[in-house]
Amino acid sequence: MLKVEQQQPVDFSSALIAKCDEIVKRYPEGKHKSALLPILHEVQAELGWLSNNAMDKVADYLNILPIEVYEVASFYSMYFLKPQGKYMLEVCRTGPCCLVGAEKLMNHIEHSLGVKEGEVTEDGLFSWRGVECLAACGYAPVLQIGPEYTFYENLNEQKVDELIEDLRKR
Repeated sequence: MLKVEQQQPVDFSSALIAKCDEIVKRYPEGKHKSALLPILHEVQAELGWLSNNAMDKVADYLNILPIEVYEVASFYSMYFLKPQGKYMLEVCRTGPCCLVGAEKLMNHIEHSLGVKEGEVTEDGLFSWRGVECLAACGYAPVLQIGPEYTFYENLNEQKVDELIEDLRKR
């Protein structure tokens, strides 16, 4: 399992700071807190996840309390509060997908990758988790793969194996 010390110092690149500056400019004076979600997306894209130190740095940047950042980051499932694999496989686990095999696919992914939900493979390539509705009930079971969030429908074990193999080759 990939191990990263959560209290390591965090440095934002000059490119990330420039992106954050541009994002803040989109909002009226005094409404800089509105930039929090897109800034968290940018920070996560650069660092791979949102450590406490990274969230503290965002709070300092926006001149808000750290708890305000923690509340948002912990509420939305698209933010990762611990290290993830390079590729995050997210399987829809709501009723319609489960009726046509989502649970079977999640079990298959767990055994194929050798890690439980939320863990990272030894090579650092993969994490997986069940998520709420991906809005494709008619094409179930479905999954999306981040960080690009490509979407795959009508899946079975063979198709999932092919997707994983393709990702390994990248």
